[in-house]
Amino acid sequence: MIPLKDDNPTRSFPFVTITFIITNVAVFIWQIILPGEAGTRAVLRLALVPADLTQFPGFDAPLLLHTGGTLLTHMFLHGGFMHIIGNMVYLWIFGNNVEDLMGHGRFLCFYLICGLAAAMTQVAVNPRSTVPMIGASGAVSGILAAYLILFPAARVVTLIFVFIFVRIVAIPAVIVLGLWFLIQLLNAGQVQGGGVAWFAHIGGFVAGLLLVALFRQRRPRGSLF
Repeated sequence: MIPLKDDNPTRSFPFVTITFIITNVAVFIWQIILPGEAGTRAVLRLALVPADLTQFPGFDAPLLLHTGGTLLTHMFLHGGFMHIIGNMVYLWIFGNNVEDLMGHGRFLCFYLICGLAAAMTQVAVNPRSTVPMIGASGAVSGILAAYLILFPAARVVTLIFVFIFVRIVAIPAVIVLGLWFLIQLLNAGQVQGGGVAWFAHIGGFVAGLLLVALFRQRRPRGSLF
């Protein structure tokens, strides 16, 4: 099930959403044009490694600053074309409406806080992991939660695969995003693997649910609360 667009017009231009998309794409282009091992080293240096946060060997100001900085920098790195395309499609479809209701500054803060909450959730679940964590998925998950609360009845045009059949149908956001969250929960319950930080998705989503009422500037008709 792949969302393609929604039928939810905005009243303001989504400056922050577009800026995040441009920034993520620019960083990804930078990643892929770096030659060989230089690209790998750059990504590893900017990725978030849970063990680096939880097993810090001692006070070293530059190292501490760098390690803390990866809580932010990891959000703008991606592991491949499908990774960044998926995140940016979701960010564009759902982010512009959330930004419209929050305002640009509040939306910026909301996005980053959800991303941080997502990262810390993954670290809390697997604090000794040495697997680098990258991607905007956690922050985008918070956006999805906000959209679910604010626009549950909005219709989302969705591409659905049923065996060999493909259909495009308009489905209420509460179903599309509710199923998305259910998938995250089901995958998180499996043995961890495959390089996907499922608990980060859950953490970002829960943060979005808890924070949306604080960040929105107005309550749209039909919102859940």
